[in-house]
Amino acid sequence: MASSPLPYALFPGSAREALTFYQDVFGGELTLHTRAEFGRTDEPLSAIAHGMLNGLVTLYGADRDGDASGEPGEAGTAPQPIRTEGLMLTLLGTADPDTLRTWFARLSEGGQVVDEFQERPWGAWDGQVVDRYGLHWLIGFEL
Repeated sequence: MASSPLPYALFPGSAREALTFYQDVFGGELTLHTRAEFGRTDEPLSAIAHGMLNGLVTLYGADRDGDASGEPGEAGTAPQPIRTEGLMLTLLGTADPDTLRTWFARLSEGGQVVDEFQERPWGAWDGQVVDRYGLHWLIGFEL
């Protein structure tokens, strides 16, 4: 049983793409279930009704009801991001420093760096990025 809140992101038709990206970045086991698999009748049946990434980083997600296409975007188009305000997902000391730097770099691909990954006056290293799917991450470590 988890002892802390776990993020559950509702994506605008990009859950499969986003959760697959996060698995590629963080590793872990990804399980995706479509609306059809859950016996739902709301279209599109190929949309993700529930997805779980379990590993060093745990993240849940699904396609939002109503406007989820369930299909990947057209080639060459950026995925539509989800919108959050006043919330960051933190990965502080979750892995070794090299892994955390790599995660920051990967999440930055197609995203927006809010605060460069850098050493802070108190000796810690961290940075912030909003990834291509709209999730805001704070990643860092102390030596």
